[in-house]
Amino acid sequence: MAGRGQAGSSGAWAERYTRLLESVGLSPESVLTQAIQPSSNERSGLFSLAQCLENPALLIDQMHTDYPHATDARSVRARVSVLQQDLALNIIDPLTLRLFRDGQAPLPDPRHIFLAPVEQEEAATSRWFQASGGSTVDEENFAESLGRQTRDWYPVFRHNLGVSPGAYWSSIGLGLGAPFSAVWNRAEPAAVCELAQRWLAEFSNEANQFIDWIPAVFDRQTTAIPQRKGCCLKYLLPGGGYCGTCGIYRKERLAAFRHQQPNPGPDQWQPGR
Repeated sequence: MAGRGQAGSSGAWAERYTRLLESVGLSPESVLTQAIQPSSNERSGLFSLAQCLENPALLIDQMHTDYPHATDARSVRARVSVLQQDLALNIIDPLTLRLFRDGQAPLPDPRHIFLAPVEQEEAATSRWFQASGGSTVDEENFAESLGRQTRDWYPVFRHNLGVSPGAYWSSIGLGLGAPFSAVWNRAEPAAVCELAQRWLAEFSNEANQFIDWIPAVFDRQTTAIPQRKGCCLKYLLPGGGYCGTCGIYRKERLAAFRHQQPNPGPDQWQPGR
C-alpha cells in the first residue's frame, strides 16, 4: 500500500481496509488510485468557503445570480443543499481516499476551497475545488480535525443557509465513506458495511447517525450501499431526479431489499461485474 515506505504507518483503518480488499484479491492502492479523480486544470474562484462561512449571504446572492429562475426560498435552498453535497463529494471524498491509500492526507482548508463560476456543463463539473493541499495529517488527526470542522460548518449551513440536518450529515457521510463506496460491489458486502459504519463513528459528528451502510441485492447480486436518512433536494432542480441512496425512498427501498433473495451465503459471494 502506498505510504508504507514513508514516515509513519498507514494507520489502523487503512490496514483494516487493506485486509478486507486483499481477502478478495483486490489491490487497495489500485482501487483507491482509480477512485481519485484527477485534479482539474487551473480554475477561477468567486469566493472561498471561509468567506462563505463568515458571510453566508455571499452564497445566497450567488445562487440568485447563477440561477435567476430560482426566485423562491425553496428553490434557493435546494441549490445550496446540492452545493453542500458537492462540497462533501468533491473535497472531503478525495481527501479520504488519499488518507486510506497513503496513510496521510491534507485537511480541507476553507481558506483555499473556492466556489467556481457556474459552467454550461454544470452536471459534470464540481463547483467547489481546493486550490492547495496544505500540510498532511495522519488518520487520528484527520478524524479528530475533520470531525471538528464539519461540526463547526454545520450551524452556518443549517441556520443561515437552510440545509436540513439529514441532508448535511448524510452528504458528509457519503464523502467520508468514499473508500467503501469504491468497492460497493467488489468486496464482501457485510464486511464492507460493518467497517464503513465503524469508520464513520470515528468522527465525533452526526454523519454516522444519518447513513446506514446496508447489504442490498441488485440482480441477485448482494452489494453494499450507504443508505441516507436525508435528501439533498436535487429532485427539485430542473433535470434533477433522485440519487440511488436518497432518504426519501428509504422505507420503500429497505422493504424491497428485504423481499429480494440474496446469494446463498458469504462463502458463495462473488464480486459484481
